[in-house]
Amino acid sequence: MSQEPEKVKCLIIGSGPAGYTAAIYAARADLKPVLYQGLQPGGQLTITTEVENYPGYPKGTMGPQMMEDFKAQAERFGTDIRFGYATSVDFSTQPRTVIFDETHTVLADTVIIATGASAKWLGLESEQRLNGFGVSACAVCDGFFFKNQVVAIVGAGDTAAEEATYLAKLCKKVFMIVRRDEMRASKAMQHRVLNTANIEVLFNSETKEILGGKTVDGVKVFNNKTKEERTLEVGGFFVAIGHDPNSKIFNGWLDMDEVGYIKTVPGSTRTNVEGVFAAGDVADHVYRQAVTAAGTGCMAAIDAERYLAAKGIH
Repeated sequence: MSQEPEKVKCLIIGSGPAGYTAAIYAARADLKPVLYQGLQPGGQLTITTEVENYPGYPKGTMGPQMMEDFKAQAERFGTDIRFGYATSVDFSTQPRTVIFDETHTVLADTVIIATGASAKWLGLESEQRLNGFGVSACAVCDGFFFKNQVVAIVGAGDTAAEEATYLAKLCKKVFMIVRRDEMRASKAMQHRVLNTANIEVLFNSETKEILGGKTVDGVKVFNNKTKEERTLEVGGFFVAIGHDPNSKIFNGWLDMDEVGYIKTVPGSTRTNVEGVFAAGDVADHVYRQAVTAAGTGCMAAIDAERYLAAKGIH
């Protein structure tokens, strides 16, 4: 078991764009932040390849490299960056208690939660193997790489419908693979999809396998009604079946929506617990971009700094 609890002024949980940006701002404000990287150091960007839509990288950059840059900047200002992940919390007392790796207790005057969200996957071996090589969970991030190509997207909700219409503007053709005989998306979004000439919706259909050696070159689809299997020749495969916010350990402490996204006071990163702030994709089911996550990371650090100043904690 661990030694005595450790006391910190600003604790940051998570290490994607939100966590690292919060660390940069908190460190420069002399909050001496301690950041735990979590189970996926660098967050979702470490499983993407090229990032072309983050300002300041005119030639684009690789996702993992970008997170190394963020990390180096946070360290440069004195952030204490550690391996380890939060296993439980107790927000009933002040300072707030967070336990890491089930053994080490940290007492924090302020906590910035930047644990992100994880894309849901279909669970196919070929999907994981080709992830980043034609398989993507973000059309807005990666659609541009498939300009004038034929692509497929799986999903039936608003996000899938929105991403399908986004891809239709860039791609020659979009196959939308829907498991049931109807979409879950709102009527307005369904109309938009069905009235887009280059989107073909395949109802009652299931993805059996993504084909390709080094990159995607097709997808096997099975129709549950006709029992027919067909191969679509596509260069890209997008998964839009939702995200899971990494917020389970905060259940019962923080207000969340029905999916598990942490609710914040509009226009801020404040949660319902004093001194606890949420930034990035764990609190954002709308935009889910690196640049918006970084923006809320900055907000969280400023909110934490102002909270500490108001409390007279130096």
